[in-house]
Amino acid sequence: MLELRDIYKTYEDQPLLCGISFALTAAETVCLLGASGSGKSTLLKLIAGLEMPDSGKIMWEGQDLASTPAHSRDFGLVFQDYALFPHLDVFDNVAFGLKMKSWSYVEIEKRVNEVLSLVGMNNFNHRKVTDLSGGEQQRVALARAIAPRPRMLMFDEPLGALDRALREDLLYQLRGILRRTHIPAIYVTHDQEEAFTIADRVLMLHSGRIVRAGSPAEVWTSPGTAWAAEFLGLGNVIEGNCRSRNERLKMWNISTTFGRFDVKCAHKHEIGDNVHLLLRPAQIEGGSVVRGLVVDVLFQQDRFKAVLENSLYVYVQKPPKIGQMITVRVAVKCLG
Repeated sequence: MLELRDIYKTYEDQPLLCGISFALTAAETVCLLGASGSGKSTLLKLIAGLEMPDSGKIMWEGQDLASTPAHSRDFGLVFQDYALFPHLDVFDNVAFGLKMKSWSYVEIEKRVNEVLSLVGMNNFNHRKVTDLSGGEQQRVALARAIAPRPRMLMFDEPLGALDRALREDLLYQLRGILRRTHIPAIYVTHDQEEAFTIADRVLMLHSGRIVRAGSPAEVWTSPGTAWAAEFLGLGNVIEGNCRSRNERLKMWNISTTFGRFDVKCAHKHEIGDNVHLLLRPAQIEGGSVVRGLVVDVLFQQDRFKAVLENSLYVYVQKPPKIGQMITVRVAVKCLG
């Protein structure tokens, strides 16, 4: 379906996107996840036809979209600020795209009622959009995007203006709607919880490049790079030095300021190479051991985060006392 090939884009003479390539399959939801300024929204604009790449191809079912204007690409867009028409009621906002396609009134009325029911907005037809809550306005914006039966939907930080509880509720609703309609979608966010909830596949953008791609479970389990691990908050990322290699066990002995760790690593290294390690809470008895003096304790939902004087942090079920020396087990993974 959608395919991007080697997309480059500069902004104010600075590289913004550097060789982006990926494909979107039928009924799949792909999430572009990254920090502000990573190029996520720009990439969405390129796909929509609102901007043009400096080089590379954007294709739909094998056809280059370079000569296809934005209004002819048949892609639905949903933005953070809703972009509703304040002078029109709910019905006319949702019907707007259908009128542009010259649908008959009977067809428009049937379709508007269908999509308003889909997003849980029955009986809101003649309400002013300015009288709606933020969550209701976003559902109207979604209904408007879905109404013309687009080939693909694109979401640019659509829930960023909503409070946490409402955001979570709408996110689950949106996931269900995408599953029921089978519309392929690209979802842009800087929020990992949104990404992991909505996406079939996550693409992590950093410095204009895709640095990790995979299912939410794959990305969470193996972030691949030090930046991705730190961005996702998966644990402590520390630097180390390769000191010796056990070829039989395929393990490196890596020296760090927090001690030495024996780590299995699939990367190719030489003795003396510097590497990054990820230290996460161990789920098994065989994890490595770290010790440290507790300098702060934070409650985080169903566990406690203990910050140690050596700058490491660990998660524990029972809160230790500040000033207490604790020993915990961690799983150590080499990030290359």
